[in-house]
Amino acid sequence: MIKIKNILVVAIASILIYACSASNSLVNNFDDAGQAIIDNDTLIKYFSNHYYDVALDSIKPISTGKTALIADANLITQDVNYNNIDYKLYYYIVKQGVPNPVKGNPTVMDSVLTKYEGSQIITTTFATLFEVQRSATWFSLDAVIKGWSYGFTHFKGGKNITTNGPITYQDTGKGFLFIPSGLAYKNRSTGTIFPNSCLIFKIELLDLVENTDHDNDGLASYLEIVDATVESDPTQVDSDGDLIANYKDADDDNDGVPTKREDANKDGDPRNDFSDPSNPTIPDYLNPNIKVKN
Repeated sequence: MIKIKNILVVAIASILIYACSASNSLVNNFDDAGQAIIDNDTLIKYFSNHYYDVALDSIKPISTGKTALIADANLITQDVNYNNIDYKLYYYIVKQGVPNPVKGNPTVMDSVLTKYEGSQIITTTFATLFEVQRSATWFSLDAVIKGWSYGFTHFKGGKNITTNGPITYQDTGKGFLFIPSGLAYKNRSTGTIFPNSCLIFKIELLDLVENTDHDNDGLASYLEIVDATVESDPTQVDSDGDLIANYKDADDDNDGVPTKREDANKDGDPRNDFSDPSNPTIPDYLNPNIKVKN
């Protein structure tokens, strides 16, 4: 009897392992490029069937005399290449935002203070609300869905007019993000969000932390890329191969000297220090053969 039980346990374990393997295989073989095309078609049809209602500050089904989103000049398309897949992200600016003190637009790595509502497109004529965040919340744009990372860069924060009491903002950035599933949760279900769902977020950008530096190494996280002349995703750059992305790694070349100390000319920017004549194009902070202690 014990042997039979052991055999059954092994058999069940084998089935589970196979099932997990098969499941992973399905995920790995998912047609992301094909889904991106489907998603864009879904969004285009949704835009044809809806308009922005100024009075209600809301997206509504199209009606006579209204301008569909597809023909609205405030709806803008952004091409995004993520994981070698081409996506189209759409954003609608209601108000750009007038920050004071003056701040620029957030980068894809900055921290933002925002309120938002999230909906998923069920059909090209119908979307359902899945979350409302009415209290202001801080998010780091490196740790959210990519549609947020790229979408928020088109807005600005507002003015902090707080004197006494709760922090209050005015002239904030407001608008909508229309996100294909590949820049959201892809083919996974998340809470009440269905797999392969295109998402709509109504956002209000209140404030941001410019030049967010996640590892406090003196370099803003958005600058921690291999080559400034080539657009790259800082979350994917790991110069020393230690499985820690540069923007979270205080020692980017793993030579024992912190990045912020490898600044030979002492100008506060380690990217322009080149002390190795054998590798004149590699800055010291990314060159383990150079240990400049400043």
